[in-house]
Amino acid sequence: MPFNRRTGVLALCLSAAFASPLSWAQDFPTKPIRIVVPLPPGGSNDVLARLLGQKMSESFGQPVIVENKPGAAGNIASEFMARAEPDGYYIAVAPNQTVAVNPVLYPKLPFDVNRDLTGITMMGRVPMVLVVSPAKVQATTVAELITLAKANPEKLSYASAGSGSPQHMAAEVFKSMTGTRITQIPYKGSAPALVDVLGGTVDVMFCPLNSALPHIRSGKLRALGTTGTKRVDLLPNVPTIAETIPNYESDIWIGMVAPAKTPPAIINKLNAELRRSLALPDVQGKLAEQGIYAETSTPAEFTRLIATDQKRWAEVIKAANIKPE
Repeated sequence: MPFNRRTGVLALCLSAAFASPLSWAQDFPTKPIRIVVPLPPGGSNDVLARLLGQKMSESFGQPVIVENKPGAAGNIASEFMARAEPDGYYIAVAPNQTVAVNPVLYPKLPFDVNRDLTGITMMGRVPMVLVVSPAKVQATTVAELITLAKANPEKLSYASAGSGSPQHMAAEVFKSMTGTRITQIPYKGSAPALVDVLGGTVDVMFCPLNSALPHIRSGKLRALGTTGTKRVDLLPNVPTIAETIPNYESDIWIGMVAPAKTPPAIINKLNAELRRSLALPDVQGKLAEQGIYAETSTPAEFTRLIATDQKRWAEVIKAANIKPE
């Protein structure tokens, strides 16, 4: 068959259609990358996105733009990502609330996290700290708080950032493991919740470390225990809750996800770049100042963590009869 313009075009089309995904990844990125953050600016998720975005931009030679899409407990951002083009140019910060709690708390979401999103990497953990209002609560240890709560069922209150929030889930695990009855006071966000604990309106809060730390140091809050498996460097004299309640753990973790059909070669390239950035001493130092402890994984490991935590939180939600707001 003689070569003409039509057959030449056909050959080019076939060549493009059968191009190796690896070659796509070698060229990636050729335009700006956008990182979607499911919460407002200023918190741990936003800090992490902007710091890593800067490092990625320097490495890739392309702008990395952070887009905050808060609302509906993070479900607005998750739905956006579920419908985004799976080409690596939209990725999203994924705290455990949005990808591990919400899918089992909200039964009728218009997307499926496990079907529509895929893990890129774990990025870090944010310990929470159990704090009390010194003006209202006399307990100075976790054990004393448990004794006080058991002696006064439902009279103590705890502040949360709403149903399914990390503060809420940490408190429900605490209540379940100790047999205590402490009343939830939900707020529309962590900031107003913390204000009322500082003012003595509410007794107790499981608070992200970076938010609580200035008030612990000033004496406006009393720290009883941290929620991770080991003590945190910023509060070396504060024990873990697990030192009193064996196996207690309820940290906030934060990862990065992409739309589910993003080519594996691009996922792996993003994974390698994020892990490189998170290993940099200046990045780890800046994160630690915010109470964020860098931790990375393979894409498969992070996807498995999401599935494992969904099962864990489904049990907590069922046992506590937690309903979405």
